[in-house]
Parts: sequence; C-alpha cells; structure tokens
Amino acid sequence: MAELHDLTALEQGKAVREGTLSPVEITEHYLERIDRLDAGLGAFITPAAELARKQASDAESQALSARRDGSELSPLHGVPVPVKDLNLVAGVRCTFGSQAFVDHIPDVDDHVVTKLRAAGTVMLGKTNTPEFGLPCYTENRVAPPARTPWDLDRSAGGSSGGAAAAVAGGLAPLAHGSDGGGSIRIPSSVCGLYGIKPSRGRVSGGPVQHDISGLSTSGPIARTVADAAALLDVLSGTMPGDPYGAPALPPGESFLDHARRHPAERLRVVSLLTPPVPGVELHPDCRAAADDATSLLRELGHHVDEVDLPVDDSVRRAFTAVWDVMALTRPLPPGSDELLEPLTRHLRECGTRVSGREFADALYAFRMLGQLVEDALLTRGTGYDVILTPTLAQPPALVGELRNDADPAAEFAAMAAFTPFTPLYNATGQPAVSLPLHWSAEGLPIGVMLGGRYGEETTLISLSAELEEARPWTGRRPSVW
Repeated sequence: MAELHDLTALEQGKAVREGTLSPVEITEHYLERIDRLDAGLGAFITPAAELARKQASDAESQALSARRDGSELSPLHGVPVPVKDLNLVAGVRCTFGSQAFVDHIPDVDDHVVTKLRAAGTVMLGKTNTPEFGLPCYTENRVAPPARTPWDLDRSAGGSSGGAAAAVAGGLAPLAHGSDGGGSIRIPSSVCGLYGIKPSRGRVSGGPVQHDISGLSTSGPIARTVADAAALLDVLSGTMPGDPYGAPALPPGESFLDHARRHPAERLRVVSLLTPPVPGVELHPDCRAAADDATSLLRELGHHVDEVDLPVDDSVRRAFTAVWDVMALTRPLPPGSDELLEPLTRHLRECGTRVSGREFADALYAFRMLGQLVEDALLTRGTGYDVILTPTLAQPPALVGELRNDADPAAEFAAMAAFTPFTPLYNATGQPAVSLPLHWSAEGLPIGVMLGGRYGEETTLISLSAELEEARPWTGRRPSVW
C-alpha cells in the first residue's frame, strides 16, 4: 500500500486542494520520518517542528477557505519544502554549516523564503550543508555527514547534500537548494534526483546575501521534473535590489506547463565528454551514463553530435580566484576564526592573495566564457540547442573520501577533479539540470547534465520531461524508503 511519501509533491498539493489530504497530516508524516530516519541520513541541521506545525495548520485553514470561495492556491500549497541552511528563515537557527554560527538566529527571511511562505509551503527545517557551502560534500562540525540513501557509506554530495538526502530518503517531497559551483546538480546526481540550476537572475539572492560574483543561485531538488518545475515557479522572480534579472516567461506561462509537454521540435544536442580540467580522467560509469543518454536522445528523434573540445585550464583558474575571494568575504563573528574548518581557512587565506585586478579579470573571464559558449555552441538557428555532459567525473564518493584536513590545497584539487563539468554554468550564468537516467552495476545513481541558452530553462525542462517519460526513474527506491 502506498504511503504519503510515495506521492509526488504535486500529487500532495492536489490532494490538499481537493480536501482528501490535510497539510497537517502530511507534515506529521514527514516529521515522524525525520525523527526516525535522519540520524542515519544527516539531512537536517535544525528541524523546525513547531514552525512546520504552525504553517501546516495555517495552510489547512487557507485550503478550507479556498474550497469554500473557489479561490486559487499554489500547486504546492500545504506541501513541505525544507530550506538549505545557507539561507535565512526568520526565527530559525541558521548555522551556515559552521561552528562560528551555531547560535545564530536571524530576524529576517531571504527572498526565497518569502516566496515559499507566500506559496503556502511548509518549512520542515534547515537542511545540512558544509561550512559556507564551499565543498562538494556535506560534512561539517555541527551535524552528522549527509549520506546518499543509495549507499549510506557514501556522501550525499554538496553543498546541498542535506536537501538531496532528505528528498531521496523520503524525509521531504522536494527541497530548496543552492548552487554556486554545482551544489544542486552534484547531490542530485549522487542521490538519484532531478535538480535545476536556474539562469543567473532567475531567483533572487537578496535581501541580505547578494552574491556579487554571480556564481550562486537557489533552485529546486526533486524526484520528478514536474515537481522541480513547480518549485522553480515558486522561487522565480526578481525582487527590489536584485543585480540581475533573467527574462521572464511570457504572460500566463509557467515552468510547470513546460514540464507537461515535450519539446516542440527536434533538438540539436552536442555531447562533450572530455573533462575541461587538465589531467582529469572520466570514470567508465560516468561515460556510460552520457553514452546511454546520447542513445536515448537519438531514439527520441533528437540530433546528437559528439565533440571533443581542447582542454583549457583558464576556467578553473578564474573560478578558483573568485571562489577564494568569496570565501574571504563571508562576515564572521569577532574572534571566531579559530572555529573554521581547515578548507575554509585555506580558501580565505588564498583569497587575501587575490588582487583586485585578478578578481576583476576572473569575472571578466566568466563573461567572455558565456559569450564564447553562446557564440560557438548555442547560436540560435545555426548552433546547438543543448549541451550534454556527465554531471560528475566519478561515481558517488565515500564519506570522508574527498576531505583532507591535513592538506586543504590537495582537497580542493580533488574536488575539482570530481566536479569538472558543473562550474561552467555558474561562470556563464546559463541554466543546467542533472537527470538520474543511469545507475551503475553497484546500484549507484550516475547523473547526466544538460545545459542550455541563458534564460531558456523551458527547453531543458521540456526535454527532461520527455526523457523522464521514456526512461522513468521514480520506480527505483533506496532501501531506506
């Protein structure tokens, strides 16, 4: 017999609107699962049961009123959506994954949280993240490591590892994540989920923590394409003070609409399998995942060219310079430097050695890279519509495998080798998605990534929905399910 967590987020929302399920019932179901299972998954840093119950009760009252007067509700009204612990929720502890902030309770919501409240979602708690979201794993000193439910010896990835562990483990139907170098797509890949990194400016980063580099954005992590698209609808939209703004959808359209239709035409796809970081080898499982996706795309009638581009280390160097500076600019409580983890201290030290000219040159390199990708690969009418790569260069890593407290420089190099494909889209600002189309012989999820033109998440979402229909993945369940 199906349980509540077997339902998709949209199915739960529909049941709430029709009155066959209560937001209170749904919320209690997930709170019980968090209490029972999270010790082994490490999905949450701070559960927020009291707030969740209050929001669920309010959502139930609003749903009753809507049924009486026929008013419209969000497709995700009454649906639980936890928030990553890099974002502020007024009155709820926000640690940023750091011992330096274990007692930090903000008094303001980030704009993404304002939008989640307005949509009637229920905030189950703050999901696990590494310190300041800097590594591509989720291990810190304030909570247990986040683990993929497909193999509890392995990491859930990062930095949205807690969000992905929650969704893949059935502790939440979908989750808010953020992505500055792959932090939605990496955990989606290793946890067998679908994740969207939106275009730069699609989702507001304010009002407190605007990312001046333009690398980072919030986005959805979900089990299905439609659930992720619905959450992207909720999160999207500029707010006063935003430095960027992606082109809005035409009036009356939603990302969810595009998740319910296939691409209107045959797409041209370019497959790039050579890792752009020098010396990095692509694991056979990751190559097999991309090859399998290529075959499926061709079966569906799309044109795929496989191209080898020359390896150029300039992107990695520019990304590293900006990453170091952004680590350094994170404000700290006075006297808390000694509480930071070795990697954080290393990156902040490196940031002190990046000159203003070098920082500006790196940002300029990002803009030129975006122009180059659009001109060389994605020119409308003459180029490709979509770029296909593996999401990662390696299968899911063991907990602790990437971490190297004794040599943080070596750790950062290992992370670059693990995630050579994902930072491109943070540098250019283009949208990208990770799809769970492949599992290894060991039963581990291996994601593939699709990237598209700036502002054209709709193409990626429609193509993802077509691939999901052709090769459904939600029937696969980890043992903790």
